[in-house]
Amino acid sequence: MNKALLEQVIAICKNAGEAILEVYHSSAELEVDTKADDSPVTAADLAAHKILAPALEQLIDGVPVLSEEQEMPSFAERSQWQRYWIVDPLDGTKEFIRRTGEFTVNVALIENGEPVLGVVHVPVLDITYAGGKGDGAFKRTLSGDTEIHVRPLKPRLEAGDAVELVASRSHGAGAVDQLVERIESKLGAVVCKNMGSSLKLCLVAEGAADLYPRLAPTCEWDTAAAQAVVEAAGGTVVDDSFKLLRYNSKDSLLNPFFYVIGDASYDWQDLLNAESPVN
Repeated sequence: MNKALLEQVIAICKNAGEAILEVYHSSAELEVDTKADDSPVTAADLAAHKILAPALEQLIDGVPVLSEEQEMPSFAERSQWQRYWIVDPLDGTKEFIRRTGEFTVNVALIENGEPVLGVVHVPVLDITYAGGKGDGAFKRTLSGDTEIHVRPLKPRLEAGDAVELVASRSHGAGAVDQLVERIESKLGAVVCKNMGSSLKLCLVAEGAADLYPRLAPTCEWDTAAAQAVVEAAGGTVVDDSFKLLRYNSKDSLLNPFFYVIGDASYDWQDLLNAESPVN
């Protein structure tokens, strides 16, 4: 993947993050509207979208943008797209409203259903996770760039370390609790961290967690950017049938339930009771 292109996307995401922070730090009362799917939307979501969409459209001629904050094209139109940008201008709007800081700007480039470039920017911390197919992944902070990699599980198990899961603060807690019990019965201690937005995938990508089970609904723009980072860092993202999570293959933009796996060499499929093999 073109390094210059990745840097351009990072710069655009940082600009969107600055627009989000203007709303976040404003003394004015935050107005929250509700969209047709009952999800919240704020002025920050819309401000970020207005920066991201036109800027991305100019990066590669003829490559369209699919953003959460726009009217959705029909599948008949989308199915003709071999390359497109998919954008969540503000992932973690509920966390934004709660002022936890756990929200991100997500941008991915999709090619033939596969996320091949991804940027996840964390405005409050001024941290960016980025990666591209074949080029690895890195975490950018004020101190500079650090390559990130998923971590192996076997040495941790041999050392008696706990398996570390990351899970949503808002969704799917009951199903995750059952999964934790199953993992504990087979592998021993499990530590579960709760966090908002696509930061959960990024923790797996940087080797700070072993598994992120998502057993509640998400949309494709919620996951694509961070999935690109995870895969560039050596991990994998599979659906609940253990098939690679892919994009723009159906009318609905809802994802199936999925697992973000750090050490793909470990037999997670058997542990998680999936039914079909990894592709």
